[in-house]
Amino acid sequence: MSEFDGLKALVTGGGSGIGLATATVLAARGAQVACLDVNPPGEPFFGVKADVTDDLSVRTAVAAAAEHLGGLDIVVNNAGIGAAGTVADNSDEEWLRVLDVNVVGMVRVARAALPYLRESSHAAIVNTCSIAATAGLPQRALYSATKGAVQSLTLAMAADHVHEGIRVNCVNPGTADTPWVGRLLGAADDPDAERAALNARQPMGRLVSADEVAHAIAYLASPLSSSTTGTALAVDGGMQGLRLRPKA
Repeated sequence: MSEFDGLKALVTGGGSGIGLATATVLAARGAQVACLDVNPPGEPFFGVKADVTDDLSVRTAVAAAAEHLGGLDIVVNNAGIGAAGTVADNSDEEWLRVLDVNVVGMVRVARAALPYLRESSHAAIVNTCSIAATAGLPQRALYSATKGAVQSLTLAMAADHVHEGIRVNCVNPGTADTPWVGRLLGAADDPDAERAALNARQPMGRLVSADEVAHAIAYLASPLSSSTTGTALAVDGGMQGLRLRPKA
């Protein structure tokens, strides 16, 4: 028996990266899993196609997932996009686009899922945030602003829904070895040097893996963490909390 046996989970952005890794971990530990994505995966998951910037699309997909699974106990709000540059480097349109996906997209999914979560005896929402919410990173103004909003949103949602038995937490990964980071590295003038720099800024000296983040999400979603809500769990190789002396 696993702690996830009989539980039904919806993972957004479940087609790749952290989302797919999370769906895989949850399914391996006994959950029934639906993946919402613009390019959803197939079996063993129930794939539902949706765009988190479209409220009707989200509501339709969440309802389809809940009907197929027989309810919802867990929502992993993972869908998101990246952005690079200072405050001067992105247009108003790009600011609104990234905020729409990374912040309002989570709102749309949670809002559509709440009626099902209220019926669950074990209801949990886990939002994928970022260490960028609390650490000043160069060339990440827009992305950091969205993730700061996600962390604040997580706390507010936790307060709003604690008396309904719905726990809300977030994970704050450091730089993770995902397809998006791979595309950033591929576009760099010197991809090897850029990867080395990203590795070096995390005290453990390497990027975080998608599987490591997935296992942290699974912990927060699990009934074993039933007293944990309103928490931001850093999975960052010590990037936020440690202040190491330079190597001699």
